[in-house]
Amino acid sequence: MNTQELTALLDRLRAEPHEGEWLEFKANRFEPRALGEYLSALANSACLLGKPRAYLVFGIEDGTHAVVGTTFDPAAETVKDRDGRGNQLLPLWLSVHLQPNTGYEIHSFDYQGRRVLLFEIHPAYDRPVEFDGTAYIRDGSSKTELRKYPQKARQIWNRRVDWSAEVCERATLDDLDPDAIAKARFEYKTKFPAKSAEVDAWDPPVFLNKTKLAIRGGLTHAALLLLGREESSPLLAPAVARMSWILKNDRNEELGYEHFGPPFLLNVDRMLARIRNLTVRELPDGTLFPVEMSQYDPWVIREALHNCIAHQDYGLRGRINIVETPDALILSNVGSFLPGNVEAVIQQDAPLEVYRNGLLAEVMVNLNMIDTQGGGIKRMFIKQRNRFFPLPDYDLSAPERVKVALQGRILDARYTRLLMANTDFDLCTIMLLDKVQKRRPITAEEHRLLKAGNLVEGRYPNTVVAGKVAAAVGEKARHIRDRGFDRKYYEDLILALVKEHQPVTREDIDRLLLDKLPEVLDDGQKENRIHNLLGKLAKQGQIRNAGSRRCPRWVLISSSP
Repeated sequence: MNTQELTALLDRLRAEPHEGEWLEFKANRFEPRALGEYLSALANSACLLGKPRAYLVFGIEDGTHAVVGTTFDPAAETVKDRDGRGNQLLPLWLSVHLQPNTGYEIHSFDYQGRRVLLFEIHPAYDRPVEFDGTAYIRDGSSKTELRKYPQKARQIWNRRVDWSAEVCERATLDDLDPDAIAKARFEYKTKFPAKSAEVDAWDPPVFLNKTKLAIRGGLTHAALLLLGREESSPLLAPAVARMSWILKNDRNEELGYEHFGPPFLLNVDRMLARIRNLTVRELPDGTLFPVEMSQYDPWVIREALHNCIAHQDYGLRGRINIVETPDALILSNVGSFLPGNVEAVIQQDAPLEVYRNGLLAEVMVNLNMIDTQGGGIKRMFIKQRNRFFPLPDYDLSAPERVKVALQGRILDARYTRLLMANTDFDLCTIMLLDKVQKRRPITAEEHRLLKAGNLVEGRYPNTVVAGKVAAAVGEKARHIRDRGFDRKYYEDLILALVKEHQPVTREDIDRLLLDKLPEVLDDGQKENRIHNLLGKLAKQGQIRNAGSRRCPRWVLISSSP
């Protein structure tokens, strides 16, 4: 907002008869922790009241609303944590302690000859805003903890505001890209061919209203995202409308990048054109795989990117990323994964009950961009399975970020050949086998199911492809390396070494066994396996430690005096 707009806003705020749950005036500054608590309280109260913003104003006297000015400058303030460590700038310190940080803007301007400071605070969205682990709320003009009002807390958790459906009052038809509108018409007619003649008769305002990109002539945020001119993106502020393509090498060094703003309807194609979809040649040999394939299925990439656009939490002011590495594409967007987990989406195979950006998702369906019938993610998995490539990897470990990796190479030839030889596997089984090939943990119950089908073997949790499957696809040697030999084989090796070269050190035994143990084990697990073997032989009375615990020297029992 410019100074004129800020002045008009403050005039309206001062005209309020008294402070309330969404408005607070302060003559000057107060302590950082109190500021964080007020930001939490005002954000939560604005959510409950359905207010688009809450406001905290410094330089205006409480009660009288007299203009007194302020010297408070957040950008110049630094804060230390309670333990006295650190020295962060106040805005950064607040962003760390506010979770989720729905955002706020700080406006400093002259008003009636005095400097004032206005915090424009975004309302909480689908969960309370906490400061340092505690959520606050306004009770009249007072601040208190939200836990005292469980009913209000439940209201915040259940309240969802569709940002994409909000009308941008300052936007006009001139802020939209004519080529994007033409593209939208074409896609809409493709989706609804029976309406083609009718759509051709609609002028742009009618078309936008019919497709819900406009509401009574007012352009929505969804319209600016999909069809807006690039120079119109500031109208969406503080939301960020940006997609970034980043190219990295195998050392994680950045080799190139490009940013793309609105119109997303057109720029998705321009962004995807930057991806180097190479032909894969290092595929399993043999007659079962006679053709070369591209690293990525174009439909899968497009679906993943469109999902990022549809489900991005634009209130968090993040960008959508596609990071291209030599072996994978990693797509990410900010915002939690509303279904909870990918397995639920695959098994349910039905539309979500709640969409973060309901209008945006609906419009993208009507423009042939995504499928809200619940099949988009599942179809991505099926396409990867049909190509015998690793399945998409969803990383939901970060609280406000969804990341999906698409592998551009085969990770385990045995997994690929297994799918070729068993085209009737259901998707759930394939997802479990995909975890096994990626050395990802599976539950004991999942292991039992795979074991029952003779698809894996080995001691849980170190599972590998079953022997008969490996033999069927010509991977006997690799299978043995992964599975390892039975315990007696390793015990006999230790006894032969001790008999021939006693006394022997632990280093001698490690050199003998480490490269013979299963490759599925890491170094620590291999060392632990050797420790257990030595312990068992000692317990059986076959060897003993003639040295110390720190520097063992193993000898045969029969040869000791």
